[in-house]
Amino acid sequence: MTAMSGRLAALLADRPAVAGHHPWPRYEIDHDTWLAVGQALGEGEGDLLGLWGEKDNVHLALRIHGQARPCVVSVRVKIADFPSIGRFHAPAIRLERAVRDLYGFAPLGMLDRRPWLDHGAWGVRAPLGSRPPAARRDPAAYDFLPVIGEGLHQIPVGPVHAGIIEPGHFRFHANGEIVARLEERLGYVHKGVDSLLTDVDLDRAGRVVARISGDSTVAYSFAYARAVEAALQFSPPPRAQVLRGVMAELERMANHFGDIGAICNDAAFSLIHAHCGIFRERVLAASERAFGHRLMMDRIVPGGCEDASPGAARSIQAMLDEVEKPFAEIVRLYDDTPSLQDRTCNTGVVGRALVEQWAAGGHVGRASGRNFDTRRDFPYPPYETAAFDVPVLEAGDVDARVWVRIREIGESIRLLKGWIADLPGGPTRAELPPREGVSEGIAMTEAFRGDVLVWVRIVDGRIARCHARDASWFQWPLLEAAIEGNIVADFPLCNKSFNCSYSGHDL
Repeated sequence: MTAMSGRLAALLADRPAVAGHHPWPRYEIDHDTWLAVGQALGEGEGDLLGLWGEKDNVHLALRIHGQARPCVVSVRVKIADFPSIGRFHAPAIRLERAVRDLYGFAPLGMLDRRPWLDHGAWGVRAPLGSRPPAARRDPAAYDFLPVIGEGLHQIPVGPVHAGIIEPGHFRFHANGEIVARLEERLGYVHKGVDSLLTDVDLDRAGRVVARISGDSTVAYSFAYARAVEAALQFSPPPRAQVLRGVMAELERMANHFGDIGAICNDAAFSLIHAHCGIFRERVLAASERAFGHRLMMDRIVPGGCEDASPGAARSIQAMLDEVEKPFAEIVRLYDDTPSLQDRTCNTGVVGRALVEQWAAGGHVGRASGRNFDTRRDFPYPPYETAAFDVPVLEAGDVDARVWVRIREIGESIRLLKGWIADLPGGPTRAELPPREGVSEGIAMTEAFRGDVLVWVRIVDGRIARCHARDASWFQWPLLEAAIEGNIVADFPLCNKSFNCSYSGHDL
């Protein structure tokens, strides 16, 4: 590592990196050092990027402040336990609870020992660990945190909701209409992703990763492909690199259009919702014409991507021409409607200190002053040579989260225009090199809601272990903070302004 300062940097400065882990170094550390890493994270010396388990180890990805390249640290589990990071750094708590449920490890000193993914319906404990049988229990039996105060009452919402959204339970403690505390219970769409990504071939793993959160299928496939390519020390053809960026920005635009419309709909302004629905449909239709699938699922694979159709550039350019000016009119309507501004401004505020502590990415972090974007800060093709602005605001409210999306759509349009005007020729896929032995890779991409992380270990050409982490892990807890002090009726508005993924979070 380069010259470093700070306790966290010093802990890893002289350690040899594990061979075959790319492009970030990985260090194997003991329990005492792991504990010290947790203390340093709690003191604000770095960002937690991910925490996951496997049979005998627990891994933690982190970014040390002042360092250009993140790293991974790994600790050996001793007699089914390891020191808790969450006791010092709150963003690790849910991740540790998930590791405990899946592998049976007991983080020593953990502050919250309640099950997270295990709702009592599996019939076993630790399905990826020792698998002892366990009696089924009532899924509704969950100890929500108590709130004590004069005149407080509880409002349970979910897990089943109106419409077609995924399940999640929200327990409100309110004083009249004012929310004193919101506590979330998720995990209802747990589908065994970590198990499905253990000892599987590369193609099968790619299809699983692409379906973790369907609205971010491009971003997940992009991150998985880059992680595999990093492990195998391989670069895809230039045309594939640009087409990957095209797909990623189309996905970003489609989701941002949908979110802006849905937020306005929750504020009882259905006209903008209708127009944004049309804009979203035009992006999806152009994506299908260009890549043969509305969501572009399974189009990005290790080694490259599926080629675009012969008329892809014309289709995308025509779509951009159709939506750019009408969307500008809708933005002016949003900004000039006092009744709408009354609902979105100063509602659901999240402070900068919280988004910094939780390393919250995407519109949640950038609307509250955290100036981070994976495309710029951990650059990867085709963004490493692209010029684009990262919108950062300070208000941290629903309105700011809307404006981050609005400005990102403008940047996506600029990027797309530049790329489709000068698409490289040549192939879009190349054969991955054969690889014997063990190699590991890690990658992050910028999905529409924030950073996605994928880590892989490849043994003799097969995925021995793959872990994918959605931005929602570090955003869902901040929604609890955003609604505090607001009225209950503003929860749908706050929730939609975050638009966290249930599926990507529950794994």
